[in-house]
Amino acid sequence: MKVTSPALSRIAPSQTTAMTDRATALREAGVDVISLSVGEPDFATPAHVLEAAKAALDAGQTKYTPVGGTARMKQAAAQHFARDLGIEAPVSQVTVSAGGKQAIFHAIAATVGEGDEVIVPSPWWVSYPEIVHYAGGSVVPLQTVAKHGFRFTAGDLEAQIGPRTRWLMLNSPGNPTGAVYDEAMLRSIADVLRRHPGVLVMSDDIYSPLIYTDAPHVTLAALCPDLADRILTISGVSKSHAMTGFRIGVATGPEWLIRAMETLQSHSSGNPCSISQAAAIAALEGPQQFLAEWRDRFRARRDMVVDAINAIPGLATPVPDGAFYCMVDATPLMDRFGDDAALALHLLDQGVAIVPASAFGGRDGFRISFAADEARLREACSRIAKALT
Repeated sequence: MKVTSPALSRIAPSQTTAMTDRATALREAGVDVISLSVGEPDFATPAHVLEAAKAALDAGQTKYTPVGGTARMKQAAAQHFARDLGIEAPVSQVTVSAGGKQAIFHAIAATVGEGDEVIVPSPWWVSYPEIVHYAGGSVVPLQTVAKHGFRFTAGDLEAQIGPRTRWLMLNSPGNPTGAVYDEAMLRSIADVLRRHPGVLVMSDDIYSPLIYTDAPHVTLAALCPDLADRILTISGVSKSHAMTGFRIGVATGPEWLIRAMETLQSHSSGNPCSISQAAAIAALEGPQQFLAEWRDRFRARRDMVVDAINAIPGLATPVPDGAFYCMVDATPLMDRFGDDAALALHLLDQGVAIVPASAFGGRDGFRISFAADEARLREACSRIAKALT
């Protein structure tokens, strides 16, 4: 007999990981597949980070730590928030989790119940709506379009706020679109939030080092400190330091929320991995100069992929301002394929794994991750062109 909870019945598996797993299975079966479905930097984890992990193992740091991270790890995270995001936060307002996703899950689970609403810009990261649904809340889509850089306006936001609005999800730079909200946009959003004091903000800044404009990264809690008592800022080392497998995320926000998240964590995973914490401390406290070099390489990859995709009849993509994704419009091909899921399967048959736009609350297109080496990106774009012409 199979019995699952009502909460589980409200969610679906992640389509990004499903497509990645499918591509992996095909490769293991001997099929030549290039996966552009997952947001994972191909760069090697920095050597000083690996050395810190080895040293922690040699020192026997293999026991439980405090649920929300060691004191040293919280201090490193607070230093990161101050140095890189401009948020001055005491360690009492910092927590460490098994990846940024876990922090988001705990924050929503601790604050959202039946009937509560969460505003989520669309196209969205696949896990945002599923986490809200699991908690029993309702997703209020905030539609964005390519011609506006996949960004919503203050007016768009205010039109969606209602008496049961609990959160606004704000991801900049964004997955899956690469959208970046500049200072002027954030100030206009802040003006709306001041008129609605019951709305919390989830500021997901995990891609903050990856902005390709000349403007610096700006985050809401630093720009508008009067709102900081209702903003949870998410960061980590997975994307910035090529540490996806280490599973370390960090968050800062009001102390009541941090304590609530740690209460949930105490009954879910317990503490984040002790060895991963040692590695993350080295990542956050060690040299950061290589991040600029990585960003330049990502920018070059972006430009190559954008040019290649826009040269394929039936496909079009704007130039993303950040992160390492292109959201490709394939509307002219829908008469041929029916929907973007069928298009994704066709491309997989031709040796390229991407994720359909419908997985992100969009339609008639797909997301490409350009966090792969240049040769594979060129070959993948060539296969896509061949598959569609």
